[in-house]
Amino acid sequence: MKKLIYAAVGILAVALLLWVGAQHFAHDQDAATGTDKSNRVLNLYNWGDYIDPTLITKFEKQTGYKVNYETFDSNEAMYTKVKQGGTSYDLTVPSDYMIQKMKKAKLLLPIDHSKLTTYKNINPRFLNQPFDRGNKYSVPYFWGTLGIVYNDKFIKASQVQHWDDLWKPEFKDDLMLIDSARDVLGFTLISQGKSVNDTNTADLQAAKGKLDALMPNVKAIVADEIKMYMVQEEAPLAVTYSGEASEMLTQNKHLHYVVPTEGSNLWFDNLVIPKTAKHLKAAYAFINFINEPKNAAQNAEYIGYSTPNTPAEALLPKAIRDDKQFYPAESTMKHLQVYQDLGQTKTEEYNDLFLEFKMTNR
Repeated sequence: MKKLIYAAVGILAVALLLWVGAQHFAHDQDAATGTDKSNRVLNLYNWGDYIDPTLITKFEKQTGYKVNYETFDSNEAMYTKVKQGGTSYDLTVPSDYMIQKMKKAKLLLPIDHSKLTTYKNINPRFLNQPFDRGNKYSVPYFWGTLGIVYNDKFIKASQVQHWDDLWKPEFKDDLMLIDSARDVLGFTLISQGKSVNDTNTADLQAAKGKLDALMPNVKAIVADEIKMYMVQEEAPLAVTYSGEASEMLTQNKHLHYVVPTEGSNLWFDNLVIPKTAKHLKAAYAFINFINEPKNAAQNAEYIGYSTPNTPAEALLPKAIRDDKQFYPAESTMKHLQVYQDLGQTKTEEYNDLFLEFKMTNR
């Protein structure tokens, strides 16, 4: 009986050794082919609610990568965390001027275009922008504009077609502004025939003076709450981003969005690879996945922002792709301006002027 037991133990020991060896061999094979399961991860750092969550699930099932998803609420917060380097993100989604700043700080890896299988789907109009010539460091994700939202129960469309209309006396205490120095000073500069990237101190002071004259019309200067306030009709008029406006319009049929024909901001959010990224295969897999036409169209319909993906735009419902509020006519597009990184000194000057506007006029 003991001999049988010893024999059984021996067989089990041999089997165990063989199994362990097989596992080591499989691990070595996975490592050699880059398929080590511990490396099948994508660390994605994105704005809040800025992707259809079902697409993350689809990506995981389709590729086998596990997505670790974190969010930020401002370009500056994202920049600080990436610069600190505590977490190795594989992809993040900065806006135009911030891409320029991250490039200067050497926080980004160059994009290997030979690994992009769906890059051809991007509309050339949205490539080769001043903040990243040749798209050496970024791939467009979404784009949009800054504009005016109005409620037709209180305001006629003819009353708010231009930035200067916001200064009309009849809009006293009617206007909500997005809490952003760059945007508020930007549309004021445009109303004076200047650039949104103006760095002339005299021009900025003149814009601040004109802004002071707008204050009687300003009901509040707010951030994300602007959506709720407009949907609930707390104010009849607002200045905000096209994506925010899209969400408002779906919740209140009396709201409309206008991009003044004299010009506005054309903004971009692009995918970039931080220099500390550890899962490059996953990063490229995701860029290619999200730019497949069906996926890009699904994402655009979910988010409400404008897609830079030409075949994806064609897949959108006609009511969306023909909506000039969010896909403006060429006559408007040619007057849109893209923000550039102004450098720390001028950025602080914009912020200081905006703070003075908020503090001294309440």
